[in-house]
Amino acid sequence: MRQNLTYLALFIFLSTPLFAQQTDSVSLSNNGSISSQFDFLMKSSNNYQDYKVIKKTSIEKFKSNVIDSLNVFKNQLVTVNQNLADQQAKISGLEKEITDTKELLTTAEVARDNFEFFGMPISKSAYNNLMWTIVAVLTAAFLFFLFKYSQSHKLISKAQKDLADTLEEFDQHRKNTLERERKLKRELVDAMNGKIN
Repeated sequence: MRQNLTYLALFIFLSTPLFAQQTDSVSLSNNGSISSQFDFLMKSSNNYQDYKVIKKTSIEKFKSNVIDSLNVFKNQLVTVNQNLADQQAKISGLEKEITDTKELLTTAEVARDNFEFFGMPISKSAYNNLMWTIVAVLTAAFLFFLFKYSQSHKLISKAQKDLADTLEEFDQHRKNTLERERKLKRELVDAMNGKIN
């Protein structure tokens, strides 16, 4: 029985380097970072004076992993560059749209604030000022003519009243004159009748 245990211990002891070699391959094939794989490679390698002795299979596996990582990074870099180019194209397109929109907005604002008046382009504020000036001038002219009409109406009313007074005076004067003429005629007739008698 003791002999079986010795054989078992010897078997385990001798198979450890085989397991270690498999562990090297397994550990290097894991998805760890390149730095961690390099550290593992350095730890698992043997020393010879000032040199490290690395198994050819391990160094080839490490090289393969580094190349695979570089290829992945290159693919990622190509993808990132493509995405960056797409984003730049989108940004350029959006900037062009913003510029076009600003131009349209400026044109719309100018069109909103300006229009043609008697064939001449004029802004709404100038048109507004022109219209209020015309309204003010027409109002002033209306008030002036209203004042003049009122003055003329007063003068005409006074003239009509004076005319009516003058006509009344003239009528009264005519009546008085007719009355005097009648008196004079009567006196003349009486005087003529008195001479005759």
